Amino acid sequence: MRVLLVEDDAAVAAGIEAGLGLSEFIVDTVGTLAAARAARQAIGYDLVVLDRRLPDGEGLALLQAWRREGVAIPVLMLTARDAVASRVEGLQGGADDYLVKPFDLDELTARLQALLRRTAGQAGRLLHHGRLAFDPVDRSVMLDGVPVALIRRERMLLEALIRARGRLLSADQLKDRLYGIDDEVESNALNVHIYQLRRKLGRGVIETVRGVGYRLGSVDEAAHA
Repeated sequence: MRVLLVEDDAAVAAGIEAGLGLSEFIVDTVGTLAAARAARQAIGYDLVVLDRRLPDGEGLALLQAWRREGVAIPVLMLTARDAVASRVEGLQGGADDYLVKPFDLDELTARLQALLRRTAGQAGRLLHHGRLAFDPVDRSVMLDGVPVALIRRERMLLEALIRARGRLLSADQLKDRLYGIDDEVESNALNVHIYQLRRKLGRGVIETVRGVGYRLGSVDEAAHA
């Protein structure tokens, strides 16, 4: 999953990037409201972590503008203000969750996972697709209850497709969920990951709609061969 982090404190940003990276989030960091607007328009983020105070203005003002524009992306707001009134103001202004600095990185990760579940209308922790089960917290994959070993980007690709719930995702959309802005991406990298998932989980696990994109298909018996 890809996160836009809007935080001007370099040390705080580096810590968040490292912590979320352990849970295989792709994090793009910007330090101003202007850069946040440009990044959100350019890339389809799954989540935003937004600091309340930034060099060029209030993060809450940006969030309120997004909500007026109909931008529904889940936003977790960070603040140094511990007052109840400040938290209430942020939540009423459109934030989906609120975290007061300093905070524990495990709590931030857990809250972002909870936001993803809530957005998808998902009650439990596991993501299911037929005989497949994916745990976004411990990053494990099981087929008929049997663990399947996937490498990092294979897991990230599978998660993106499961969370799409049958919607077609273009190659560019999938790459957005697998690679950060600074990552060097080989031209055939996505095809390699798709090939490996089909080899490990069954030929039909990813359906290609030529010229349009990809979605999850059936998990056939070949996966146990």
